[in-house]
Amino acid sequence: MEVVETNKTFWSNNSVLAPTEPPYYPLHERPETYIVPIVFLIIFVVGVFGNGTLVFMFAKYPNMRNVPNTYILSLALGDLLVVIFAVPFVSIIYFTERWPFGETICRLSEFMRDISVGVTVFTLTALSADRYLAIVDPVGKRAGAVAHRTTVAVTAGIWVLAVILAAPAGIFSYLRSEDTGNGKIVVCNPFPVYLGPSYPRINVVTKLTIYYMLPLGIIATFYILMARHLMQAAAALPGEAQHQRQHIKHVAARRKVAKLVLAFVVIFAICYFPNHVFLMWFYFNPTVERDYNHFWNAFRCVGFCLGFVNSCINPIALYCISGAFRKSFNRHLFCCLCPEVAQGRTWTTFHFHSSGQHFISTFRKTEHFDLSTLNGPEKTAV
Repeated sequence: MEVVETNKTFWSNNSVLAPTEPPYYPLHERPETYIVPIVFLIIFVVGVFGNGTLVFMFAKYPNMRNVPNTYILSLALGDLLVVIFAVPFVSIIYFTERWPFGETICRLSEFMRDISVGVTVFTLTALSADRYLAIVDPVGKRAGAVAHRTTVAVTAGIWVLAVILAAPAGIFSYLRSEDTGNGKIVVCNPFPVYLGPSYPRINVVTKLTIYYMLPLGIIATFYILMARHLMQAAAALPGEAQHQRQHIKHVAARRKVAKLVLAFVVIFAICYFPNHVFLMWFYFNPTVERDYNHFWNAFRCVGFCLGFVNSCINPIALYCISGAFRKSFNRHLFCCLCPEVAQGRTWTTFHFHSSGQHFISTFRKTEHFDLSTLNGPEKTAV
């Protein structure tokens, strides 16, 4: 949901909201006209490349198909949806005042945005629950076919729920035409007039609760329980030396994945926080016409962009945190840049001399790429 300023009018997703006093600024005089499209181009390229690489690796390497990686695949697919079916279209609202793609694309883009948000936050919640159970039971009792089938069922349920919750955006969005005095504007509007003036507020509060506050509260609860269990396990260590050493070894492996999930959660919370703050302020501030200024205009632009940045940043976080994913990603990048070398099966050693120091980097290409384990008995987590 986006708000743009036109002549004496606010538009939410380019829909009329409230009369305003600030003067009209032509598109070519607005900084966001030039900045936002560049940001969205970067989001599109990074999102397609990063998430596409994740999906490709999951499809190619069977040893990556474990419980946490199944959820991460779900995140990547949800991000790909919004990057491909929403980013190229919604970015144009900052440099044109006429929606050029027709009503079908209008509904599709709004629908895909809500599906992506739902899949992301519900998957993060499921991942947090899975990490808590893995910490509590680190010896592998949950591993195996039963755990995998359960994960697939939960993931399918997440997508079904996300589609159901996104249905109103796909059904009610439409093209609305309005004359503002500076020309005719055609906008993609998710709030049809026949649903009444209270519908936008209900929509904003519902999304804040279902897509943000409630899931983050559940995730925080799981991580608090996780921390308490780890402290209790550490306190019991001296009693059973060998057993506890094995227990702590398994827990330490799973803590790495828990930290990765926590990084995803923090990124999500930061990316969507400004947009929720702005929408709540805009729809529930009785003096919004008077208070809207350059600060709030910049704030809404930042919130709008960050909401889509979340769809491309998870692979970057994964690359920085996970050695297994970084190794696999670098391998595929090397294959793309030097395919004739990548097809070989021999050891290749590169020698670098810098400041009198000798550094050797060795790469080996084989028919099967074996990822290094990150979380012990659960095979490989990216």
